[in-house]
Amino acid sequence: MPDTSASTTPRGGATTLAGSPARVPGAGPGPLAALVGADLDVPVLGGGRVRHVNLDVAASAPAFTAVAERVARVLPYYASVHRGTGYLSQASTAVVDDARVAIARHVGARIDDHVVVTRNTTDALNLLASAVPGDTVVLDLEHHANLLPWTRRGRRVVVARGTLAATLDALAVELRRTPAALLSVTGASNLTGEVLPLEVLARVAHDHGARFAVDAAQLLPHRRIDLAASDIDYVAFSGHKAYAPFGAGALVGRGDWLDVAPPHLAGGGAVETVAVDGAEWKRGPERHEAGTPNVIGVAAIAAALAELERLGESALRAHEAALTGRLHDGLAAIPGVRVLRGFADVDDRLGIATVELERGSVGLVAAALAAEHGISVRAGRFCAHPFFDRIATRANGLRASVGAGTSADDVDRFLDALRRLVAAGPGHVYDRTPAGWCPRHDDRPRPAVG
Repeated sequence: MPDTSASTTPRGGATTLAGSPARVPGAGPGPLAALVGADLDVPVLGGGRVRHVNLDVAASAPAFTAVAERVARVLPYYASVHRGTGYLSQASTAVVDDARVAIARHVGARIDDHVVVTRNTTDALNLLASAVPGDTVVLDLEHHANLLPWTRRGRRVVVARGTLAATLDALAVELRRTPAALLSVTGASNLTGEVLPLEVLARVAHDHGARFAVDAAQLLPHRRIDLAASDIDYVAFSGHKAYAPFGAGALVGRGDWLDVAPPHLAGGGAVETVAVDGAEWKRGPERHEAGTPNVIGVAAIAAALAELERLGESALRAHEAALTGRLHDGLAAIPGVRVLRGFADVDDRLGIATVELERGSVGLVAAALAAEHGISVRAGRFCAHPFFDRIATRANGLRASVGAGTSADDVDRFLDALRRLVAAGPGHVYDRTPAGWCPRHDDRPRPAVG
């Protein structure tokens, strides 16, 4: 690789500004897990290359290398599922069936719970919304995936209060005021990283005759969820946030609503018999899984869950806590940067920090972080517009998120680059286009992936 230019960060180190906290490379935790692309070099403006720092894992996490290896082993056996008599078909069928068992085990499913393979969390919650026999109550802090689907059967939104304690009281009041079929809440905010108490929420729902569903898209990659132990009725999650690419997710939970709901898709595999004037639909997960399943996506999820279990929740939590503390301490030391929070009384949070700037555009900062420093973050309102609009004072925010593959050096590079950009602005000229901020003169080569 070419030598790094003066505006970039050398491999294994971090640039600093005069007066900024000195950090020793390697002084903090390194990556906990091996990820595909962890040592990827990316071009930066001016012709240099740097090691890519991915602090956008809350959107989509890179694959565990163990997942890529599992997929490579499965691919030669890829074939039709549940319909073929050949050896490859039997092997692919076993992959899907075994993955369903692995998913159920990982989330502590009850013996009679259904595990429905979906495309992602959004797909899973839309499926559940079609099965709910009545109103669903949600909080205004939800990701759009857990805010929009419920309108077809009746949705009631409770605006979260400034403390979690007051929010729990408000939910209880709403559920007591008018009965609801379901309370559906995120396990952890994709905006603030704040973790909600699932067992307490389950009790609030059940005390008022409602079932309880969890959008675990953000939570599951970081914490174990146990449906039976926590008395959760349904959980939905995506593989792509849990280090498993290829577009698969799952809805796990009680089967009675799902067995009488309209099939999520109408087609082959979901039926017992078909006549010209009608069909007899199956019960169980297959009722909602018409068509050829995503064998590779399901295999990837099972492999990712196995790797999370191998790493262990205590190690994951300790790793993330160290990086989260480092991230928030560093942000607090940068003038003109404000970290967004939803609850004054919640200290438990995932490795997510969303900030707003007193002046300047976070979109421009995000573009410069990528183009000049090789650092990926996210700018916008993060598919949680009502929540963002309530707690922010600016139009958009900047989000950095860490995971199992993040190191202390990654966090330090981000903090140092952000401090530089807030203090002095980008080192190159950018134009605002309909697609966002772009370098006026972009000399970076296109990725050689076509």
